[in-house]
Amino acid sequence: MQFRCCPLPMAFRDVNARRHTGLQQLSALASTGRTFLGPMKSHKFIVDDITNQSTLICSAVRLMESLDLTSAAGQLLNETIQAQNKEFKTGVSTLLFLVGAWSSAVLECLQQNVPVPAIVSVMSEGLDSCCERVQCLQMPIDHVKKELCSRRDRPKAFESKTGQAGRDGLTNPWNLLCFQRDHSATELVIPINSCSHQGDDCNFNKLLVSPSAGIGSVASVVKAVGDRSSSALSGSGVTASSCLARKLTHSRHFSTLGKSPSASQHGHVQGHLSGPSADPCGSCGLGHLAVALSHGNQTSVKLLQSIAAYQQERAERSGSAQVNIAEIVTCCVLGLPESYSCVSPGFVTLVSPEQATLIKHFADKPLRVLLVDGDLAEEYRHLGFNRPPNVRTILERPSPQGGRAGDVWLSRMSDILMSFEVNLVLVKGNVCKNFMERCIAGRILAIGCVARDVLRAFGAATGAQAVTYLSQLNASSVGSGARAELWESSDGRAVDLAELLPARISAGGIALLTAVLTTALPSKAQLLEDQFWALLYRLHHALKDGKVFPGGGAVELLCLSHIQALAEQPGRPGSDRAVRELPIPWLAEYKSIVLQALASGWKRYLSVLLCNTAKASSELEAGASVDHHLQKAAACGSPSAYILEEFRRGGVLRSGCEPFPDQVTDLKVCDNVAAKTEAWRRALDLVLLVLQTDAEIITGPRGNQILNSPLSSEFMFL
Repeated sequence: MQFRCCPLPMAFRDVNARRHTGLQQLSALASTGRTFLGPMKSHKFIVDDITNQSTLICSAVRLMESLDLTSAAGQLLNETIQAQNKEFKTGVSTLLFLVGAWSSAVLECLQQNVPVPAIVSVMSEGLDSCCERVQCLQMPIDHVKKELCSRRDRPKAFESKTGQAGRDGLTNPWNLLCFQRDHSATELVIPINSCSHQGDDCNFNKLLVSPSAGIGSVASVVKAVGDRSSSALSGSGVTASSCLARKLTHSRHFSTLGKSPSASQHGHVQGHLSGPSADPCGSCGLGHLAVALSHGNQTSVKLLQSIAAYQQERAERSGSAQVNIAEIVTCCVLGLPESYSCVSPGFVTLVSPEQATLIKHFADKPLRVLLVDGDLAEEYRHLGFNRPPNVRTILERPSPQGGRAGDVWLSRMSDILMSFEVNLVLVKGNVCKNFMERCIAGRILAIGCVARDVLRAFGAATGAQAVTYLSQLNASSVGSGARAELWESSDGRAVDLAELLPARISAGGIALLTAVLTTALPSKAQLLEDQFWALLYRLHHALKDGKVFPGGGAVELLCLSHIQALAEQPGRPGSDRAVRELPIPWLAEYKSIVLQALASGWKRYLSVLLCNTAKASSELEAGASVDHHLQKAAACGSPSAYILEEFRRGGVLRSGCEPFPDQVTDLKVCDNVAAKTEAWRRALDLVLLVLQTDAEIITGPRGNQILNSPLSSEFMFL
């Protein structure tokens, strides 16, 4: 199925053959996802060329799937986004936007005749320095959950005897967020040098200019108030001495590190789990953490609160607060308002009217269940045993005269199921149409396209063992205790949509939940499912990391402030002997230009974020607002402390016309640590990979021949 998206051809019209074609293509492709940045996304419609049906999307992943990516740069961009989505399920919009912003920034560097090795080395070191710098903004999950759970007895700001907040009270970022939030709360006094790495920023110049510096380190001791033990956040700087050492190959950031969480069991719950009232902790727990990570998605928040409440008790018993994604599936039900979305124990799926009639016949009777790890079709062979399509085996017994092909197989498989009194068959793959009809006639419910995690959950709850072929079936493979019924909405009515009807299959003690997503718009079903999984994975990775970032542009603002500070620092003359011996003493000459280009990507990110959230009427106004915050952060002396205090007050990049600008509000937005930083690295690695790949083609061994040929006007020689 091919989709078309209108902005792509228009974006490629501005490609200049004399400039770097690969970077221009990345910039043009990334511009199509500009409206996906931020919590208030603008949706796009993609239209199927064959059926003319439209689908609503707000994800960079769906956008890349719908575009016809024929260029090499476009395919690399798609692979990078797919890798980020496969591992984190979040951060793809940030990745896509930064790819475009940094591609444009690198093009500007090329226009200023900055050598490619200088761009690669300085940008890589600049991003590494940013990742080290933003560590002081990380907030532990335990502190976040306690703050969200309890609004009473909050500790006041730690104050020294001189009246200024002590250093220990500010180096722990969460201490800035733990004040009493009323008008009588103690005002925070921010010291000039607290939680500041400005003194360590010179390490960047030492590593960049002086190869003799070796492996540098930037460390800051973080000690929480009331904690006797101190811990250090330390990171090793990467040597920037040799540009040849920083050559990019196919980056590690294109690979994935997916790990399947272990499945665990929990008790069976009847009925629906819906709304915040399902949270046994009331105003605390994982449900409130989900609100901070929701980015405004209220529908998915209610579902996730129900899931968190269901899994929280078992997770606390096991000593882990991880959300088990393997126990969660989704089912989209069309024809109902979105307010009917809920979480239902067991496995909810769509069945045909004939299967629905069969489910009514069962009437809550216990069913004998069979699990099939493959397809239910005569021609199916598991991996390694697929028959060649053009080879006919003559040793098989021919079909009887007058009978249809496959009737013998259908009869034999039906007899096997009936001999073991199987009522329910869950199949990982597809079920052929003829066998489905034979099962319905024999009052056997066969459901195909069942996820492997669902099969595993039913196997643990019923004792069934999965088989690949029905001929392998024996008495120990069949489980018992499963039940099937038609799914009912929150008002107790069964849903009758004529075409496909939702049914719920469960078993006693099954560790499985289904998020039932309802909508009256078929084009919105995929959108709701993507939003739910994105939020679920945000919560999963936040618990896995054990920490979160303050959201709303706080981390990017600190990166922008940090990079600008590095760019303004004068580079030391290369007087070291090691610098003179290596062919890079000119690297410091381009440091400021390249770092300003890197900073321009952060500034564009923040400006578009303000525009998309309607906090600025234009990108020019948004840029002025960002500059205003940068000036205030510099005047404070500690940009990180300034950003955390602004975040405590309700948001970092706020507009200046709010009715109560000094009012302290609750925590609103948090971001994942690993997903965000990995999106940064993947974006920059892709840009630098495309830059170096095209540069190697242009400056290859036949460079002189191309230079003297009539085609030289179509290339930019570096």
